[in-house]
Amino acid sequence: MPVIAIAAPQPATGDLAAVQHHLRSVETMTAAFSQTDRAGKVLTGVLTLKKPGKIRFQYEKGVPILIVGDGHALTFIDYSVKQVQRWPIGNSPLAVLLNPYRDMTKFAKIVPGIDPRILSVEAYDPKHPEYGRITLVFIRNAAAPGGLMLQGWVALDSQNNRTTIRLSNQQFNAPVSDRTFNWNDPRRNSPKN
Repeated sequence: MPVIAIAAPQPATGDLAAVQHHLRSVETMTAAFSQTDRAGKVLTGVLTLKKPGKIRFQYEKGVPILIVGDGHALTFIDYSVKQVQRWPIGNSPLAVLLNPYRDMTKFAKIVPGIDPRILSVEAYDPKHPEYGRITLVFIRNAAAPGGLMLQGWVALDSQNNRTTIRLSNQQFNAPVSDRTFNWNDPRRNSPKN
């Protein structure tokens, strides 16, 4: 009986390996963010990330929305209309940030650029275009985890709606309480995870 060799997944190499190393080196991150939607409207706030799977977009005072990832699902809360929407984290382009152990070679590629200090990575699931795509933008920075500093990303949803996130004042691997990812359910006014 012939022996059949099964090819092992190829590890990421070069710049893609550097991105994967950075993502695996970041256990927590806080940053100020500015979000620009397709109409040019800009919102600001604070992003808090804790791996695996936890993220919080706390918008500026007066903006009645909140986005929280609890490790399993992303929840969009609109307090002005008391609406809550949930979807699996794996169905979101943000999964690339929240699950550092996925094999990036299966869903990400380096986007060629002019400035060698800037590194862009486009990630999407070709089997599920409805999940959208994300282009992460890093700048080479020896003082940052893995030698890269996440500057932000551009997310494109399945309807081609573009959202741009720019980060500043990034802080890495400081303690972050799991309670940071609790939220008040506007339908019941009780804390949720």
